[in-house]
Amino acid sequence: MSKEAWSRWGADDERGAINHIGPDQVRHASTLVRTGEVLRLAQMLSPKTPVPSHRCGLQHFMGRDGGDYAVAGSRRPGGFQFAEDTVVMPLHIGTHVDALCHAWYDDTLYNGYLGDSIRSTTRAQHLGVEKMPPIVTRGVLLDLVRLKGRVLPPGEVIGVADLQAAAQQAGVEPGKGDAVLLRTGWLESQKGVEHVSFDTEPGIDEEAGLWLAQRDVAIVGADNFAVEVLPFAPGKVFPVHQRLIRDYGIPLLEGLMLDPLVAAERFEFLFMAAALPIVGATGSPLSPVAVL
Repeated sequence: MSKEAWSRWGADDERGAINHIGPDQVRHASTLVRTGEVLRLAQMLSPKTPVPSHRCGLQHFMGRDGGDYAVAGSRRPGGFQFAEDTVVMPLHIGTHVDALCHAWYDDTLYNGYLGDSIRSTTRAQHLGVEKMPPIVTRGVLLDLVRLKGRVLPPGEVIGVADLQAAAQQAGVEPGKGDAVLLRTGWLESQKGVEHVSFDTEPGIDEEAGLWLAQRDVAIVGADNFAVEVLPFAPGKVFPVHQRLIRDYGIPLLEGLMLDPLVAAERFEFLFMAAALPIVGATGSPLSPVAVL
């Protein structure tokens, strides 16, 4: 149970592995831009976006719409008309990031903060998603579907050797400050599925997660629900979440839409993402982009 990351950036640190991204990493990432094409890597959000059964779905309400003028006779001062709306949704929905207060064990969060500092009345007093700065760094795509020549079936384990082989095939080497994106094919396989199962999926195991952490990557993302393989190894419960988020301060980016990046056949690119700075939140939907 390594805590080596806790001492790297001081006793008060709440940014975790994002600290690996400095001016050098940002400048290097900018040199990867060749065509200037910008790709959105996020799922569309709507009331139809699937969520696990323990979460509510997205709800979208119109507070003012065209009907208020056509039917209700709303005033039009100076000819001005407008529409506005409200969205209610879980913060862990679609393409989203897990903040460092999202998962822990032994009643202790990343960097030694206490689990009981997260309360319904105060939200997360430490490590909330608002402490996560905007991310601009090198993105690295490890395409396990391309490596194996098939979409990975539910429950298939992605191990260290798989990550190494995918990196070698792509001609990239995950390193300090990188955003490592993993393609398993899970999200692609869910297209058109009426009832999405969140109980089983391909993903990395604990050892693969630690291999990435020990390479000082800043964030790990995947095109699946939990980044890690489901079901877990016997005797384990979300081991990748425990080790990466709690021990190494590495946020997890889940539900990536990698189709545009795969079509572009780019494995190294400028990556950008910013969470909604909701104070005390355990995560946030976001819309990451790759600039080619």
